[in-house]
Amino acid sequence: GVLACIAILFVGYNIRINQKTALVTVYYANQTIQPKTKITEDMVSRTQVPQSFILGDYYKSYDNIIGKYSNYNTMIAKGSLFYNDLLVEEANLPDAIFYDINEGERVISFPVNTVLTYGNSIMPGNIVDIYVKLIDSSDKVLYGQFFENIETLAVKDSSGKNVFENTEEERTPAFLYFSLPEAKYLLFTSLNYIKGYDNASRIEIVIVPNTAKFDAKDPLATEVTSDYLYKYVLNRISQIDDQKELYEELLNEMEQQEHS
Repeated sequence: GVLACIAILFVGYNIRINQKTALVTVYYANQTIQPKTKITEDMVSRTQVPQSFILGDYYKSYDNIIGKYSNYNTMIAKGSLFYNDLLVEEANLPDAIFYDINEGERVISFPVNTVLTYGNSIMPGNIVDIYVKLIDSSDKVLYGQFFENIETLAVKDSSGKNVFENTEEERTPAFLYFSLPEAKYLLFTSLNYIKGYDNASRIEIVIVPNTAKFDAKDPLATEVTSDYLYKYVLNRISQIDDQKELYEELLNEMEQQEHS
C-alpha cells in the first residue's frame, strides 16, 4: 500500500510538472504598437513558451489577431502577448467612423430618435437623402431636397455605443453620423446655425431613406430646388456673420465638382 501511494504521488507529480513545462505556441508583438493601430502581419511574431509562463486570457489564433485594432487607451509593448482586452474590432473603437471617410470630407453628428430614424430602420451603410422644410421671411412654407445619396456611417446611442452592435442590450438611437465634402459640410453646419439663431420651429431638417419620399404634411407648402435652398442659406448666413464671399466660393466649388 505504501509503495502504491508513493507510485501514485510520483506519477501525479510528473504529470503536473509536464503540464507546467509543456511548450505552447503564442503570438506576440514584435514592435511597440500605438493605440488605435490596425494589427498587420508584420507586427506579429510567433514563439513557444512553457504554459506556466502565461497569465491571463490571450488570443491563441493568428487569424483572430490580424485585422483587429489596439484599443483606444492601450499601447501594446514590444514582446507582449495579444491579450483579449488589448484588441478590439474596428467598429468598436470610439471614433471608428472617422477612419473610412473620403479625403476632404468631414463628419456630421446629427441628433435623431427612434421616430426620426423610421422606427430605428436606418442602419450603417444605408443611403439617405436630407430634406429641409422652412418658413421664410414672408411666412411661406417651403421644402426641398438639400443633399441626396449620403451614406450613413454609424448610428449611436446617447453614450456613444453603436445601436446595431451585436449585443443583447437594447439601445435607442441618439445620433446619426455621415460625412460631407467641405462645401456641403459648411452649408449644412450653416443651416444648423441658422436654425439655432432663428426661431428653431421655422427650420426642420429631416433624414429620409433614399427609398422613401419626403412628405411635407402641409397642403400649402411649396417644393423648391436644392439650389434655392443653398441660396437661402447663403443669404441668411451672410446677414449673420458677413462671410457671404467665402460661402459663395465654396458653393461654386461644390457645383463644379458635381458637374465634373
